Amino acid sequence: MTGLSGLSWPELTGPRLLAVPLGAVEQHGPHLPFTVDTEIAVALCERLALRRAGVVVAPALPYGSSGEHAGFAGTLSIGQEATETVLVELVRSADAFAGVVLVCAHGGNAVPVRRAVAKLRYEGRNVAAWFPRGPSDDSHAGHTETSVMLALRPSAVRRDRLAPGNTSPLPSLIGELRAGGVRAVSESGVLGDPTTASAEAGEEILRGWEEALLETADALTEGVIMEA
Repeated sequence: MTGLSGLSWPELTGPRLLAVPLGAVEQHGPHLPFTVDTEIAVALCERLALRRAGVVVAPALPYGSSGEHAGFAGTLSIGQEATETVLVELVRSADAFAGVVLVCAHGGNAVPVRRAVAKLRYEGRNVAAWFPRGPSDDSHAGHTETSVMLALRPSAVRRDRLAPGNTSPLPSLIGELRAGGVRAVSESGVLGDPTTASAEAGEEILRGWEEALLETADALTEGVIMEA
C-alpha cells in the first residue's frame, strides 16, 4: 500500500489517483469508539491501494459535519460549511494527481461533500465521492458498523454494552432527527441492532464496499464522471 506518509515528493511519478479518507469524531453508541467512520474510510482506501497500482492514500480528514450527534458528549464537529470549504481547497491543491476520490464513511458529510464535488467538477477537476451503503434500518452503530469494527479492530468493541437502538427505517426518522438530532430518536445513539454483529459479517460487508469503491476508482481513472 502506498501512502503519502511513506513517500517523498520525487517519488510521486506518473499518473496517480489520490484516495482521501473522510471520517468524523462522533458518538457511536455505548459500545463503539468515536473514530469508527475515520477507521472505516482509512481501511477502504488502503484496500483500494492494495488492489490498484497508482493509488496513493492521503492522511485521513478526521473531522466533519456531525452536528446531529451534538447531544452526546465527545462529539466534535466543524459543520457543513467548513467541511465543504476544506474539501474544495484540499482537492484544488491536489492538481499533481490525475484524480481524487473522496472516500466518505460518515453519512452526515453527504451534503457538503456533494456540494464540494459539484464545485470542483465545474472547475474541471477529475474528482468523485464514494459512500458505503447499508440498510435504512441500520444506519448508525448497529449491525453493519459494529460488524465492520469487529473485523477491523475487535478490541475497540465493548461487547458487554451491545444493545438494540432504534431500528425504524431512517426515512421515517429523518424529520425528527433533523429537528432534534440523533438524541431525539435514540437515547443510546444507536440506530440499528448491534447484537447480531460478527467479524465474519463485517469482512463480508467490507468486501462488498471494496468492490463498489474499485468501480468508482476505475471509472475516475478512465475519466468517466461518477455521481457523488
